[in-house]
Amino acid sequence: MLPPDVLRVGCPTLFALRDKTGCLLVPKGTMVADNEQLQQLVSRELYVDEQDGDALRRAMAGKVHELLRGNELLGRIAQATPDASDLLPPPAAGRRRLDDAPTDWSNLQVRLGAVLRDPGQPDFANRLMALQKTMFDQLNSDPDDALLVLVHAATQDYRDYSAHHALLVAVVAELASRHVAGITPAQRQSLRLAALSMNVAMSALQNQLAQQSAPLTPAQRAEVDSHPARGVQALRAAGVADTLWLDAVARHHDAPPGPLAALEPAARTARLIRRADVFAARMSPRRGRLAMSATAAAKAAYLDENNRPDEAGSAIIKAVGLYPPGSLVKLANGETGVVIRRGRRANAPTVACIVNPAGTVLAAPALRQTHLPAQAVTGGVAPHEVKVRLNLQRLLQMT
Repeated sequence: MLPPDVLRVGCPTLFALRDKTGCLLVPKGTMVADNEQLQQLVSRELYVDEQDGDALRRAMAGKVHELLRGNELLGRIAQATPDASDLLPPPAAGRRRLDDAPTDWSNLQVRLGAVLRDPGQPDFANRLMALQKTMFDQLNSDPDDALLVLVHAATQDYRDYSAHHALLVAVVAELASRHVAGITPAQRQSLRLAALSMNVAMSALQNQLAQQSAPLTPAQRAEVDSHPARGVQALRAAGVADTLWLDAVARHHDAPPGPLAALEPAARTARLIRRADVFAARMSPRRGRLAMSATAAAKAAYLDENNRPDEAGSAIIKAVGLYPPGSLVKLANGETGVVIRRGRRANAPTVACIVNPAGTVLAAPALRQTHLPAQAVTGGVAPHEVKVRLNLQRLLQMT
């Protein structure tokens, strides 16, 4: 029987749920939308298939072992239940298209750039809808691969900045939304579309500014300040009628901080996009500005305009970790590595060492166990501090 504590509001079910006769109640991947639905589910006796039950028992054993190693109190160990990340099955053979991930995301970026350059083109809305569907499918294929490719690309180059930035913001906002209770699948789709199109009225200018070291001119400043409203006008002219999508674009620069549960859907959606925008921008270089480390970017997203913890920023950190895949980190033993997968804890990702303590680049990256004190992550490293050309295919094949 499935322990009820395994289910989480705002998270998809990782197993198909059945009654005691074996009749399917809830298909695998169904989103638990709110507390009412959660209570309806946990009030019944829920069962999973035999192979899923084995995965659940392994996850439970792993959780207990983790708590024992951490010298937790016996009471907490007795109440241990695995998190969703503990229950994720290992990738099936052939499930991850290792050689295609960089190409797939690069192709999607090119297609997005072509769409964003001209919102007046025929079938703009349908083309953007198809792009977000492709993005959603690629992200769900392997979120860590997606982050590794997109974060690494963001830290390396500022050409075609507008499309790449929109893609990274949409991915980060989507992942963060999965840690916020009460957001429906339809609202998540609107969030993805708003993130992809938030700068549709200034895509060309955004690319220009990324390569401009001089301050903004008065005309450029006026164009930046007015782009949310002009973006909404362009989207409406293209046939977009989704009010949540439109409202989120209109408010993506001025959505206020505060508890997300207290915000109506448009403000909540815009707030998630705004903090994801900050997070992605801090990790991206411009001609006149160096990229920040992942640690600095995480802090910028986590603290709001009043320098207080931000709930939307916290959801981002829960989703991607303090050190997202694709970012560079320093280890306690003096090595420098690149994060290739998120860990069960935000500060303990899977890392491939690329530079030894003496500053010599390794001939081949080597995995490190960051839960061990000697190999623990001690902080982020800014991209310009490490001059190493990474082989993404090799890194993707390491896990």
